[in-house]
Amino acid sequence: MASNKYKEKMSPAKRKSLIRRSIPIYLMALPGLIYLFINNYMPMPGIILAFKNYKAKDGIYGSKWAGFKNFKYLFSTQDAFVITRNTICYNLVFIVVNLVAAVAVAIILSELVGKQKKFYQSVILLPYLLSAVIISYLVFAFLSPENGFVNNSILKPLGKEGISWYQEKKYWPFILVFVNLWKGIGYNCIIYLSTIIGFDRGLYEAASIDGATKWQQITKITLPLLRPTIIMLTMMAVGRIFYSDFGLFYQVPQNSGALYSVTNTIDTYVYRGLLELGDITMSAAAGVYQSLVGFILVLSANLAVRKFDPDSALF
Repeated sequence: MASNKYKEKMSPAKRKSLIRRSIPIYLMALPGLIYLFINNYMPMPGIILAFKNYKAKDGIYGSKWAGFKNFKYLFSTQDAFVITRNTICYNLVFIVVNLVAAVAVAIILSELVGKQKKFYQSVILLPYLLSAVIISYLVFAFLSPENGFVNNSILKPLGKEGISWYQEKKYWPFILVFVNLWKGIGYNCIIYLSTIIGFDRGLYEAASIDGATKWQQITKITLPLLRPTIIMLTMMAVGRIFYSDFGLFYQVPQNSGALYSVTNTIDTYVYRGLLELGDITMSAAAGVYQSLVGFILVLSANLAVRKFDPDSALF
């Protein structure tokens, strides 16, 4: 009501002045909006490919309907259980490990001051800015059976034999979790850190005067205030639980066939299927399946949060 009254009282000259002042903001947002439209909205009509028997000469809309036949590919093979298990289990571990580590590092950084704080922020964020190809070569430099740092500089001086890392699948669940943590902790940490910086410092000063220890301040003030941000980022991660970091699972293990049982996810499986079969409709079906499951998971997670803590729900 108040906003409507304000609009009624605003003169045309003031309205034009407000629009003029807003133009630079809209111009700054324009590149991001264009990218969002091209990358996220223009491909949406391609969803129809998941239900078509696509022929290039007939085009998307001219190709014959195939119903749900393209979806059978994901469930009719022996690998269906393995890729689904890997995708879900890895993402669950990533969510928990990254959440705990990012919050811990953000709290530690919030206690630093000056150039020291900026230095550590930059160092932690740097891996997030590296491409998957560069990260795969960095990992290879450590794990190469012949020239790797781990085999030559750690295991051999200890009198132990080198390990064929790219042939031993038992190590890779831990390697992938570590690499994902190292790469992603900087981005998540900065989000939590920016939230912590906005907290009222008077709360901490009052708690310190009352004799609260640093640990008590963290558990009684910082973490409760961080809860809405934690819930929001966790729900966003839950929505992508059927997606995987393609570079992490394909580039980092060097596409080693011996590691497929522990590194193969829905995304890498579809990619390899496209390389071998060139089936575009199967890839579209996988994308629709992942999006639908992600949408359902986000709704379910939000309903659960709204039941226990309505103020922290997204909608």
